[in-house]
Amino acid sequence: MAPWTQTTSERYGVVKWNFKANHEKQLSLEVGDTVHIQLACEGWYKGYLVKNKTKEGAFPASIIELKEVIVEKRGDEEVVLSGELPLVKEVTTTLREWGSIWKQLFVANKKERVTQVQRLMWDLMEWRSQLLSGTLPSDEFKELKQKVTSKIDYGNRILELDLVVRDADGNILDPDQASVISLFRAHENTSSKITERIKEEQSNTQTDHSGISARIQSSPTHSLFVFVRNFVCRIGEDSELFMSLYDPQKQAIISENYLVRWGSGGFPADIEMLNNLKVVFTDLGNKDLNREKIYLICQIVRVGRMDLKETHPKKCTLGLRRPCGVAVMDISDIIKGKYESEEEKQYFIPFHPVAAENDFLHTLLNKVIASRGDSGGQGLWVTMKVLVGDIVQIRKDYPHLVDRNTVVARKLGFPEIIMPGDVRNDIYLTLVGGDFDKYNKTTQKNVEVIMWVCDEEGKVMPNSICLGAGDKPLNEYKSVIYYQVKQPRWMETFKVSIPLEEMQRIHLRFMFRHRSSQESKDKSEKNFAMAFVRLMKEDGTVLQDGPHDLVVFKGDSKRMEDVSSYLSLPSSRSHSDVHKGATLMRSSSSVGGGLSVSSRDAFTISTLVCSTKLTQNVGLLGLLKWRTRPELLKENLEKLKIIDGEEIVKFLQDTLDALFNIMMEHSRTDDYDILVFDALIYIIALIADRKFQHFNTVLEAYIKQHFSATLAYKKLMSVLKKYIELTSQGEQCEPIIRTLKALEYIFKFIVRSRMLYSQLYEGKEQGEFEDSLQSLFETFNRLMKSEYKTTALQQVAALKYLPSVLHDVETVFDARLLSQLLYDFYICIPKGNLQKQKVVSMTEIVSSKLFQRQECRDILLPMMLQELSDALEQVGCVSPSDEHRDSVELLNKILEVLSRNNVGDTFQHVQAIVASLLRTINRTVISMDREHALISRVVACMTAILSQMDDHHYSRYIETFSGTSDLVDFLMETFMLFKDLIGKHVYPSDWVAMIMVQNRVFLRAINTFADTMNRKFLDNNNFEVQLWNNYFHLAVAFITQESLQLQHFSPTKRNKILAKYGDMRRLIGFAIRDMWYKLGQNKICFIPGMVGPILEMTLIPEEELRRATIPIFFDMMQCEYRHAKNFKKFENEIILKLDHEVEGGGGDERYMELLQAIMLDLGERNPHLLSEMKLFVSLVTGLLERLLDYRAVRSDDSRNNKMSCTVNLLNFYKDINREAMYIRYLYKLRDLHLDVENFTEAAYTLLLHSKLLKWSDDPPLQLDFQGCQSQRQLKENLYDTIIGYFDKGKMWEEAITLCKELAEQYEIEVFDYELLSQSLKQQARFYENIMKILRPKPDYFAVGYYGCGYPLFLRNKVFIHRGKEYERREDFQNQLLSQFPSAIRLNTTHMPDDTIKNSSSQYIQCFTVQPILEIPLRLKNKPVPDQIINFYKSNYVQRFHYSRPVMKGTVDKSNEFASMWIERTTFSTAYKLPGILRWFEVTSMTHATISPLENAIETMGNTNEKILTMINQYQGDESLPINPLSMLLNGIVDPAVMGGFAKYEKAFFTEEYTQSHPQDKDNLARLKDLIAWQVPLLGRGISLHGKRVMEDLRPFHDRMEECFKQLKKKVEMEYGVRELPDMDERKSTRPRSVMRSYRQSIISISSLAGSECGTPTKTQPDSSFPPDSPTPTLQRSSGSISVIDEGGNEVEVRLRKSKRKKKRSSMIFISEEKEKASDSKRLSKKQEFRSDTNLSEPNQGVGLASTNSRSMPTITGLSLSVANGGEEVESARSRRDSKSMSVCGTLPSDRTTDRRSKGVINLLFKSKSSRSEEGRSTGDLTTDKDSNHF
Repeated sequence: MAPWTQTTSERYGVVKWNFKANHEKQLSLEVGDTVHIQLACEGWYKGYLVKNKTKEGAFPASIIELKEVIVEKRGDEEVVLSGELPLVKEVTTTLREWGSIWKQLFVANKKERVTQVQRLMWDLMEWRSQLLSGTLPSDEFKELKQKVTSKIDYGNRILELDLVVRDADGNILDPDQASVISLFRAHENTSSKITERIKEEQSNTQTDHSGISARIQSSPTHSLFVFVRNFVCRIGEDSELFMSLYDPQKQAIISENYLVRWGSGGFPADIEMLNNLKVVFTDLGNKDLNREKIYLICQIVRVGRMDLKETHPKKCTLGLRRPCGVAVMDISDIIKGKYESEEEKQYFIPFHPVAAENDFLHTLLNKVIASRGDSGGQGLWVTMKVLVGDIVQIRKDYPHLVDRNTVVARKLGFPEIIMPGDVRNDIYLTLVGGDFDKYNKTTQKNVEVIMWVCDEEGKVMPNSICLGAGDKPLNEYKSVIYYQVKQPRWMETFKVSIPLEEMQRIHLRFMFRHRSSQESKDKSEKNFAMAFVRLMKEDGTVLQDGPHDLVVFKGDSKRMEDVSSYLSLPSSRSHSDVHKGATLMRSSSSVGGGLSVSSRDAFTISTLVCSTKLTQNVGLLGLLKWRTRPELLKENLEKLKIIDGEEIVKFLQDTLDALFNIMMEHSRTDDYDILVFDALIYIIALIADRKFQHFNTVLEAYIKQHFSATLAYKKLMSVLKKYIELTSQGEQCEPIIRTLKALEYIFKFIVRSRMLYSQLYEGKEQGEFEDSLQSLFETFNRLMKSEYKTTALQQVAALKYLPSVLHDVETVFDARLLSQLLYDFYICIPKGNLQKQKVVSMTEIVSSKLFQRQECRDILLPMMLQELSDALEQVGCVSPSDEHRDSVELLNKILEVLSRNNVGDTFQHVQAIVASLLRTINRTVISMDREHALISRVVACMTAILSQMDDHHYSRYIETFSGTSDLVDFLMETFMLFKDLIGKHVYPSDWVAMIMVQNRVFLRAINTFADTMNRKFLDNNNFEVQLWNNYFHLAVAFITQESLQLQHFSPTKRNKILAKYGDMRRLIGFAIRDMWYKLGQNKICFIPGMVGPILEMTLIPEEELRRATIPIFFDMMQCEYRHAKNFKKFENEIILKLDHEVEGGGGDERYMELLQAIMLDLGERNPHLLSEMKLFVSLVTGLLERLLDYRAVRSDDSRNNKMSCTVNLLNFYKDINREAMYIRYLYKLRDLHLDVENFTEAAYTLLLHSKLLKWSDDPPLQLDFQGCQSQRQLKENLYDTIIGYFDKGKMWEEAITLCKELAEQYEIEVFDYELLSQSLKQQARFYENIMKILRPKPDYFAVGYYGCGYPLFLRNKVFIHRGKEYERREDFQNQLLSQFPSAIRLNTTHMPDDTIKNSSSQYIQCFTVQPILEIPLRLKNKPVPDQIINFYKSNYVQRFHYSRPVMKGTVDKSNEFASMWIERTTFSTAYKLPGILRWFEVTSMTHATISPLENAIETMGNTNEKILTMINQYQGDESLPINPLSMLLNGIVDPAVMGGFAKYEKAFFTEEYTQSHPQDKDNLARLKDLIAWQVPLLGRGISLHGKRVMEDLRPFHDRMEECFKQLKKKVEMEYGVRELPDMDERKSTRPRSVMRSYRQSIISISSLAGSECGTPTKTQPDSSFPPDSPTPTLQRSSGSISVIDEGGNEVEVRLRKSKRKKKRSSMIFISEEKEKASDSKRLSKKQEFRSDTNLSEPNQGVGLASTNSRSMPTITGLSLSVANGGEEVESARSRRDSKSMSVCGTLPSDRTTDRRSKGVINLLFKSKSSRSEEGRSTGDLTTDKDSNHF
């Protein structure tokens, strides 16, 4: 293989196919990954992932798409960057980041957000392709860039990503190139823009193009570009297409027409215009955008015959303009920017023809707009695009659209801004309509209007009429002809353009002619009427805008063309001939000159004048032409103020020229100075009005380009000075406020005039000018000193508007002197006056160029700092106001200016700010609430000051402190401030750039102040413990802040931060280490206080930092060991803090390994600490293991795992005697239980806390725990809570125990009888609940977790789970599997082999087990209701069993009982259930095998027990249905399936069996005895059935009785007679029993085998009687029975009696167990803490046998037990009760009865005939070696 070679051009690429590494030296890649390539070899590359440089290796070259790169040298390192455009790179990076998040959203099933992000990514990908194409024109590129950046910013916000800060051009702002203040402002602006975008999104606006809409709205002028692609219409003649913009509300066009002449062949008349029919409608303003609707309309006029249907076209009149149709399109959304208008998108505008020949186009237009119709496929195809700017701007920005061939159609009327030099003199004339009588014709005329522009002599002005933009000018205009219409309504608009000098002589002449469709007739037609109108009035004003009702004259055709015959006549009906004094009326006829007024004809036109030279206002005209009437000059100047503003701004240039000409031509006098000045002020104020604010640019353009009054400055300064002096003296000066508002433009005129004068006379009179200007400023100073009340408003105005003049004044005046004048200006203001206005005014000065000069700042800055020092002290003390906001803004501006590179030397200025403001700002921030509106601005100021300080600034500032205490105070203030700002940023979390810049500035300051501490406060004499403590806490807070935790960020963000700022954690971490080791003997002062902070630092997942800082722990331990000979404080603190930090997310297994390795290594180097170190490391690693397990499952859905890990932790804390931590986790466990309503377990959990408390008045461990002041109070509160939980969990037995303990305290200790009575009432309620309320028994399940895929606390372990009420095994198992979805279910109950246990997978095993009853001592040998005893069958259980049938030997298919053996596995758990968990680990498993005979005994006993239970249920509740009893009894007396006990007889009661099994003699006797006892039980049951059976079931009962008689006869004959005891119902205090007769007999204890009372597994004898010895009998009273005590003596047991007709229950007789009580010493505090909980150590020596068996159904039945059988000692608490009554044997037994039964009764009897057989129990049931293990 060839060697690897260095790549040159192949340096960077994108993965286009997935690649999975097959070798450790290969690198796995996914589509979209970016790689840096370093080496190449034979189709392979070597390199690393860009997002993670640690992942490197080889990969195929074929899967890489290479990209262009730029290689930069940074020192010795080469940095490879993508060669794409910055914007393309940003889009690429963004798509990668969004793609990753999009996948997470998809997995989380957040459908709406997935769709939203998907749409955003599609848009970005499409735009990225357009950017990469490189074919976009500059204007489209700018537009696309704006869209892309807007989309990225919007997407980042909704995905909660970091804010991308941009400059004005949309490029990402580099924090290194921007000041802190400008960076802060950029964040503010960007954030507000995105917020607005979000609001638009939420308000259902068109979000995709809202940026376009905003851009259009922000511009004062807009244009619409339209490209006519094609016109499809079947006309057959030439046509004219008039396109324009139309307002349907006003029913008027708003733009010039664009005229396209279309040929009859379907092409433009001028074939060169094909594909070049482009027009731009310009001058549209914001008012036009605000119109409700705007339409693009096209009116089509055909040119040809009168009627298209004419058959002889040669005889027809041609060239007639006739209506054809209209085309209409609503473009409101396009022109307003709501929809994006793409250049290539074609729009179809449907064509609607006229319905009849006399239809008006205007009327048709409105009809079509109101109700759209079908075009039949005819119409216009156009493309259009909205362009921003006027015609000059769009020619520059859109050269590919608007070129020299593009037609410009202007708006009808002026644009909103009229720029200087934009000379217009256009008159738009609209033919509105007419009314023409037919006179002597039989039909109405076909009227055609012909118009000429004529002079006074009647000559026609050539080329003065334009039908539409894009058409050549014409000499005459001919209207559209409407066929035989009396009142035609044309509404045709065209333009008349006339030279200005000709306007006075011009008039418009209209001729009216009837046109015939036949050419021969048409030639003979002459003009039948005429009208005219003059364009100029006699007073020199132009024709008024609006409609004009013209007089129609009739006469000879030639007379009508003679100017002299009509020009002297009035043209309009509303005017009279003033020269002749004759009034023109409709009824009049002859008016002279051969013409007469047509009384029956009318003609109306409308005009709109767009002229920048002609006005319709007489006053304005008088001012513009003031030389013609100089005597009216004063009057005209005064009238200027009442002229409409729109008229003035329209003639702005001419008006200003006139004013300054008046001033210049009267330079020797001051007659007009004030009038001209006031007029100038009025115009400036007019332009300042919001309505005309766009004319500011016009005014400035005038000053720069057209203003030429060289002496104006003298007069302007003179009048201004006079006004200010008058005001300062307290005199009234009406125009002073307007004057001060206009100050900026007054000074612009002054400065421009002086510059022109200086240029003309080469600097002449410069001294006089400066003196005058200085004198003027001194006048302002006098105004500011004035104390007249009338001057307050003027002073405010002066402060506001004076700074605006600086920009111009400094160009003609010495800057230093100007600064001194400004200084004097502000100093003149009395202290405390006008503070707000003063600060705002100073802010404007700082923004001027003047402040950028160093010598000017030397004068102005100290004054400003003094002002700020007073203002900033109040910012944090009160609620934010405008004054405070302005003060902060002033400081912001100053700092921003000082941060620039082009403002000269700033060292002294920064030093001045630091000295005067730094501490003030620090204290202000400390005093400000974090919700304060100005907090972020003030913090930005503080950060900016610190960022501009260099080392010399720091050192100088430190030296300014007079004493060490003052310096210590400053440092401590600063440290606390930094710590507070780091802990809770004042900026939004997505302002990452701002936060990181602040961190960088803080880091430098912290390190600088640390050097100061080393120099001044390290030696013992000056050592400041609190200062050093604050430093360490600040440094740790800095290093652990969330914004620096790179491991939590995406690879993209992490790489950006590392590239720009580095890993600041390492820098500060190493600094902390160095500072710690410098402490020397002072280290002990920080132990244990600094243990927690140092631990936080070491937990940061940065390998080098951990290795550098973990040894500090050892140093702390050494230090404490030297002082105290132990390190208990350190150990306690680290355990406490480790718990808190790991739970919060710190630490990992790698940390545990590093801590263990480093600490042991250091311990080995110090042998005297080695043993203690090993114990410490063992302790900490044990804790870490449990904490990491706990944290791992905390976010898990499995609440069981959370509980298990919590118990592991609290056990650990209990073992190491950390009571506080132990209690903390008890309450965490309690909360977990309450979340799932495990009330019983929650109660047991809290009970552990109560066990730690005494009934004493000592304070609790945690003084503020639940607000309790003593242990008694806390314990009482806990008991109340626990009792409530036990009540909810139906564990009333436990609740009663606690109630008793509380009652004892209330009665004997605290004597609170009121609480005592409440407690006793509560007890009574609990006792009643026990007897009356049903409590379902829960099932228990054995669960095994096998395989290495489980966490350590589950791996290869078996647990017994307590199910919920009525929970089935299937449901429980499904819930388990949902917690471990990848687990494989094992369907066998066998213990899995090592292959499964060592597998990396997860296996789970689940089956049902039966609890083994352990009877409390207090209940033995007593009659106990089954409601009570049943409780113990499923509670307080620690042993469980599972039975499985196995066939052995020869199997008889007709009778399998002889070969059916039972394999039984018994499980023992670590603690009893229920407890603090719903499950406990199995600590041991034992196996036993039960023979077929023993199984038969167990089954028979169960059957008897079931019969007895049901009998008692039916005796106690007469409402129960009879069916269950019927089925049970019938199934036994008339067996159809199992064959009854006949199968047992066949299997065991044979000679063959007896001989082959001599050891089973006793068991055979027991089985016979059970069979014998079944007969009286069945008899009692059948008797009860007979009483309750319905008549319709009587035959069934009779059949059952017959069968029973046969059965009874057979059994009594073979096995003897048994009788139930009889009870005297009248005297009995207990519920009536089924016992009617009593025969002394002993029923073998083996009858309990398989019952719920015990499993016979012991070898000790059950009785001490010999087999055949007689049994003494005691005389019994009514209501008692005889039982055998432990000594073999018969004793009488009294039975409790009950009233008749009460609910019946059974009773239990249990022989008493004698217990030896030994005195025990009182436990120590620690022993008390570790004892008396169900967390105490399980029995030692009991190993865990990992065995399981499969659950199977069991056979239920009745069991009768012997009184003196062997008993197991019950060691648990004997105070629990339950809900049903049962007769229990003394041996614990397996429960195989129906788990849903309401209660089972066991009666203990003795039989004379069988007592001798009870010499021993069932014998040893040893575990078969071949039995199944699991």
